[in-house]
Amino acid sequence: MTYGISDLSIIPVRREPTEKSEMVSQVLFGEHFEIIESTEKWSKVSLAFDNYEGWVDTKMITRIDEELFNKLNKDFPVVANDTFNLVFQEEDYSNKLIVPGSSFPFCDLAKKTFVLADKLYHYQGVVSSNGKKPEELRDSLIESALKYFNAPYLWGGRTPYGIDCSGLSQIVYKLNGICLPRDASQQVKEGEVLTFVEEALPGDLAFFDNEAGVITHVGIIWDRHKIIHASGKVRIDNVDHLGIFNVDTKQYSHKLRVIKRIIP
Repeated sequence: MTYGISDLSIIPVRREPTEKSEMVSQVLFGEHFEIIESTEKWSKVSLAFDNYEGWVDTKMITRIDEELFNKLNKDFPVVANDTFNLVFQEEDYSNKLIVPGSSFPFCDLAKKTFVLADKLYHYQGVVSSNGKKPEELRDSLIESALKYFNAPYLWGGRTPYGIDCSGLSQIVYKLNGICLPRDASQQVKEGEVLTFVEEALPGDLAFFDNEAGVITHVGIIWDRHKIIHASGKVRIDNVDHLGIFNVDTKQYSHKLRVIKRIIP
């Protein structure tokens, strides 16, 4: 078995091994993965963070050994929290622009350095911190979600420059030290079911289904009547027991299936 890590800002993850295939997710800077299958041009990977599988361009992979892969799996990563961040790599004196949710392996918070694939990096700005009380965590989740306000919708996206509905919920929770699966249909299996919308607290996740009963959408509850979600762009709409009421079109856009509490 072989392993890799991303030292690029973003690596597209595709459903099939061709550039014409849809992008189903993205590997962010510092995220590591197992390489399941590999050819000269394409590699099928399984991300360590969420076990999501897909195909990436082999040229974009920085190889790591099994020992390093296992070390990276031991702890939740320190995560870049700023909307805009540059990291500086000492060896070749290069800067890299990274996005929120990027991981800083073996981070020294005092020196503001981290080590990725044996290379020393310096960073500026804010990184994630764990250990918040539930009420502080809920406020932090909303603060994180609002950083993505007006970000364009992009299927498979996980960044402020393009993000989908489940990418938004996953990254917002990652910024706050919590791991969620990649897709809404997977995320709905997490947490505690709430019976009524009126029970919802900031940071709870609301899930929506289609006519066939398939979960197709997720959003982050702001308060009992507002939701932050990605539909066309990251936006704020009203939500009630029927679903999402679009404040622009004055119509319901998504049918509510269930609300889940991820934070106890």
